Amino acid sequence: MADPTSNANSASAVREGSEADRTLVVERVFKAPPETVFAAWTDPDILVQWWGPEGFHTPERSMDVRQGGAWRTVMRNAEGEPHAVSGVYHEITPSRRLVMTWGWEQPDGSRGHETLVELTFEPTEDGTRLKLVQRLFETTEGRDRHNMGWTSSLDCLEQFLG
Repeated sequence: MADPTSNANSASAVREGSEADRTLVVERVFKAPPETVFAAWTDPDILVQWWGPEGFHTPERSMDVRQGGAWRTVMRNAEGEPHAVSGVYHEITPSRRLVMTWGWEQPDGSRGHETLVELTFEPTEDGTRLKLVQRLFETTEGRDRHNMGWTSSLDCLEQFLG
């Protein structure tokens, strides 16, 4: 999840770096079972309680959680500015795997560059190891902004899960 205040998805962005350079991998262990962590990503009433970087809230969401179903959230920052992101679910394996596209909506209503987000939920002795892989960013700068956003968002999820 990028800093939504930037325009990292403009059509004029130049692709740079190898595929590996334009791929983000974030891992986090949560002290909650895979079913609980998975539900935090797929139950709209739970998702809005933690979704987005610190300082953001999510007053709007629509989630058709099935293969081929669409999802969309609108996060608002402290100033109330909207930041909409949407995509389509490609794969859903309850409590194990979630794959979806990801594209920021631009002020003119178009969608920016689309990436693919793959989440795996691995049971551990005391919880769940979440692995988030997001690929292919147009630039390494876009990848780095999303790294900051996801890190903050996963901090929010960790606080929510307790």
